[in-house]
Amino acid sequence: MSLKVFKEHAELFPIRDIPAVVAVFRRELEKKEPDLLLLSLVAGAIENTMTCVRPTTEVSIAVTAETNFDFDQVPLRLPDVELHIVEALYTKFYSVIKSSVDPLHFDERNGHASRELVKKVSDVIWNTLTRSYYKDRAHLQSMYSYLTGSKLDCFGVAFAVVAACQILGYNDVHLALSEDHAWVVFGPDGRENAEVTWHGKGNEDKRGQRIKDSRPGHRSWLYVNNNPVVCNRHMEVSALVSSINPSINQSNDALEVATLQKHLLWLLYDEGHLSKFPLALGNLGDLEEINATPGRPHCTALFEEAISAARLHYSNMFVYPYTYQGGYFYRHNMIKDAFASWANASHVIGKYNFTKDDEELYKEMMDIAYELIPYSLKEMTCGKSRSILNNPQCYAYVLLIYDGLCLWEEDGTTPVLHIKWAKHFINSISKFDDSVRTRLIILEPIIDPEIDRSRILNYHDNNMNNNNRPLPKEILNTIPGTDEETKSELHPGIEALTAACSERILNREFLIQGGGEPFVGSSDPLTSPTIGLQAPILETTIKDDEPETKIVLRSKKMRSMKDLLIAKKLNTQAISLQMSAQSQGGKRHAPRDTAEPISKRSRRNNN
Repeated sequence: MSLKVFKEHAELFPIRDIPAVVAVFRRELEKKEPDLLLLSLVAGAIENTMTCVRPTTEVSIAVTAETNFDFDQVPLRLPDVELHIVEALYTKFYSVIKSSVDPLHFDERNGHASRELVKKVSDVIWNTLTRSYYKDRAHLQSMYSYLTGSKLDCFGVAFAVVAACQILGYNDVHLALSEDHAWVVFGPDGRENAEVTWHGKGNEDKRGQRIKDSRPGHRSWLYVNNNPVVCNRHMEVSALVSSINPSINQSNDALEVATLQKHLLWLLYDEGHLSKFPLALGNLGDLEEINATPGRPHCTALFEEAISAARLHYSNMFVYPYTYQGGYFYRHNMIKDAFASWANASHVIGKYNFTKDDEELYKEMMDIAYELIPYSLKEMTCGKSRSILNNPQCYAYVLLIYDGLCLWEEDGTTPVLHIKWAKHFINSISKFDDSVRTRLIILEPIIDPEIDRSRILNYHDNNMNNNNRPLPKEILNTIPGTDEETKSELHPGIEALTAACSERILNREFLIQGGGEPFVGSSDPLTSPTIGLQAPILETTIKDDEPETKIVLRSKKMRSMKDLLIAKKLNTQAISLQMSAQSQGGKRHAPRDTAEPISKRSRRNNN
């Protein structure tokens, strides 16, 4: 196998420029089974050389936010990637896997991998790594890093296992990716899954185990509530390219690596291999924002495409497509749009239960709540533009951001919103004009979209200003199982669901919020229409020449504060007590810089 693959690409070596790398990837993508090991070695050699081991003859060009020159006029030369070096590393991995794993020792299942084989392969990879964890280290995701330094991050271990199984001839083993983790699926139709890598610290003993938290009922962000990106072989190449990290340090990127990554992502985009990969589309959008490619879609279109892919293929369970978009709007001073994107991100977060494994998402939302929102409102207060502070929609978006976070905390085992969150929340909402709060209407969650809008309770009337009131009986009776006696004739939609329950597993999100398909792993429609997801803001109308905004708060904590949130004068002490109720004190953080916060283009490394 190793000799054959190098004969096919021999004339392209030594690789010295981006077109040569693109040619290697294009040739492999034309195959049914692209060689993951070869492509990872080529991409990793260039990335590590240009970002970690600086060339002695030519220094990589650093890109910062202040870079001001014509990118297209900069000569880009890659370090020479020699054929004999790549072939030696390829042969080394090939020999290790072939000598360590004998497929004859494992149960044959019509050519499909068994759990024991997957665990054996992951053990081989694990036992050849250095005895350290590298969760936050860059440039450790490629096979080049593994074969030259025995170091891999979480994604890198999972990718190495899939590449090893490909060498052994088990082409049913594929990557499954969430927004912060990676594992493998295998078996007929990919029905089985297994942990092969680590997350956090001390989880090496989980290798080979079935993933219990991946089932829909667990509401786990780490496993995206059983909606991961399950890759085919070409999407695994997309994951490889998306994981490329051009950063030299926190403020500089290597222009050559970023340009190479962008060219490869466009190649995959044109072949249709990014259509179901929201994070890769977000990465491409970030690269296009830095340096737009003539004749290509604008970065905003790519962010929208990433969001559409998450909604269409993954039941709107991905958070980062919205934070990508929100970061772009923030950097371009489109504050209202940024708030809307972050509110959508928080809406998705509210579908999960917070756990200790959600550290990365917690830090992402903490940056938004602690820095980006307060700085945006501070700039408005200083007189640059007060239109945001007079806009009830923007006030509603801030409430919705915290509403999703409260819902995230609601059924979790670990508190989220401690006193520091409450402090930033109060500082943010107090910046808005008093009149904005009086023009916000908070509604109860809609039970059924077919119910007449006049029957939705309005808690902004003059007599009972947002006090809790029981649902009217006619609304309550529209909920199955709440009527006093079981009816002999059920709604056709209920009958369809009941009949299909004996054959398929119900989707929890469909039952609770109406999103996605009614059954797990099925797109078959039922005879009755499904209930669609509510928009973060229901509507904005004009009343007495003033805009009036209606929203729905979903969390118990925010709904309990609705009187306080629309009062003309804020009771900050009461809001602080309720926001931090049943929560522990916040962790100590290092002092933050008081300069303008930067919405980081953090690289999503698919792990």
